[in-house]
Amino acid sequence: MRKQLFIRSLQIKLLIIAFTIPYFTNSQNATDTNAKKPLNIGFVLYTKGNTPGTLFARWNYANTYSGPGLATGGPHSEGYVGKYHVRYFYESGKFSDEYDLVIEKAGDFYDVSWIINEKVAAKGVGMEVSDGLAVGWRRVTE
Repeated sequence: MRKQLFIRSLQIKLLIIAFTIPYFTNSQNATDTNAKKPLNIGFVLYTKGNTPGTLFARWNYANTYSGPGLATGGPHSEGYVGKYHVRYFYESGKFSDEYDLVIEKAGDFYDVSWIINEKVAAKGVGMEVSDGLAVGWRRVTE
């Protein structure tokens, strides 16, 4: 059990490092060193909702924005894989964003896409943890 917790902790730390390397590389090339560029990194924890096909979300973007969310319309089977419609809110309860959410299995991990008008707006990778599905993500800028 301790070995599994250590491995999961290490995997999450490596995931965080993998997402922060591009930010630090880009920030060194910035011409305006006084302007702090916000991180293009987010994190979300999805947990199973009470109704089949739903997921509760707890999200954070750039350690600046955060709040709850609700994904609906997913499969009624076990697991997280499927297509959902997700709505996110700020801590205040004010609406933030909504997307079509696609969660796909990739070996022991997950590939996650957030889509607006059939265009991918963000991509992420995730893994199951004891509390749900933990996903690190970034907005797609290309």
